[in-house]
Amino acid sequence: MRILAIETSCDDTGITIFEAKDGTQNAEFKILADNLASQVKIHNQYGGVYPILAKREHEKNLPILLKKTFREAGFFQERSLGRSDGDGQRKFLAKNFRAESVKKSSFIDLICVTYGPGLEMCLWEGITFAKDLARGWGVPLVPVNHMEGHVLSVFGKNKGKFKVSKLKTPVLSLLVSGGHTQLVLSKKFMKYEIIGETLDDAVGEAFDKVARMLDLPYPGGPHISRLAEQARKSETRNSKFEIKFPRPMLNSNNFDFSYAGLKTAVLYFLKKNPAADKARVALEFENAAIECLTYKTARAIEKYKIKTLIVAGGVAANKHLRREMTKITSKKIKLLFPTLELARDNAVMIGIAGYLNFLKNKKKVPRQGSIKATGNLRL
Repeated sequence: MRILAIETSCDDTGITIFEAKDGTQNAEFKILADNLASQVKIHNQYGGVYPILAKREHEKNLPILLKKTFREAGFFQERSLGRSDGDGQRKFLAKNFRAESVKKSSFIDLICVTYGPGLEMCLWEGITFAKDLARGWGVPLVPVNHMEGHVLSVFGKNKGKFKVSKLKTPVLSLLVSGGHTQLVLSKKFMKYEIIGETLDDAVGEAFDKVARMLDLPYPGGPHISRLAEQARKSETRNSKFEIKFPRPMLNSNNFDFSYAGLKTAVLYFLKKNPAADKARVALEFENAAIECLTYKTARAIEKYKIKTLIVAGGVAANKHLRREMTKITSKKIKLLFPTLELARDNAVMIGIAGYLNFLKNKKKVPRQGSIKATGNLRL
């Protein structure tokens, strides 16, 4: 089965084509082409995602990425690539890919698209695009929960072949990104129960906001991490300022998180100490943020007798988080991270989740009219 996956939940436009076969816990995949258009340079001047600009970029990038992805997958005959119709381009692509522009033996059997959570105006761009293609090609369309995509991203690659291996349950997933911080329990594969989440800012959002306080570019996470790593390796540190930030809700009797107070503590510290070393501020902030994640995760592992731990989402690329999660897992617990390429938003994870749900639901798909952008969608 050939699958086209589309991701437009925030500021990354992703399109992937791959082949898939077999069942839910032994599915095998082969990437035929994968492309991602980042909007970081556009949003950097605003210090965060500017929704209306993100929407416009998705509208512009989707047809371009689709053509590029089809070409790389070997589906195109080049003579059909010249037309450009502005607003009508989606319908043109849907109408014409089937015939002269696509080789007879190679086409799409299933389309998967993110329908939430995320920025609704961005989600609608992907959904509308996918609906036009599905109608034009007469193929099923599967809506995908973006967060389930992150859970399943640990199986994927953006090149070559991979498979979904069987996991020992119960599974605990720590989902950490710019919009979410959640601990999710799965007593059965692809069954989810949120046992803890942030009550205010997501951890990735806190990284971005603290980076802004330190005059670092957007997205802030990689820049905070780089400075923190420098401070860890430095033998001679400026000890003029004693820096200690709080660990909010660390000892609460639940698995919830809070990052607004930590962010505010950094703000007040910098106001009082404008000459403070940025690297040391970044180090203490990262230590505090990651300690909250690590401590709550360790408690959940113990309480629920976890056999498999998944850490996914954009913040899963953080080096310190990866080190600390390794420390709290024993040899009896399988620890899974996505590749660095698939830690960020991507279409590969959407395709994996869509295909597995297609099989799980016995190939039944919802009516296209019922697929709507749901910005606050939950697992």
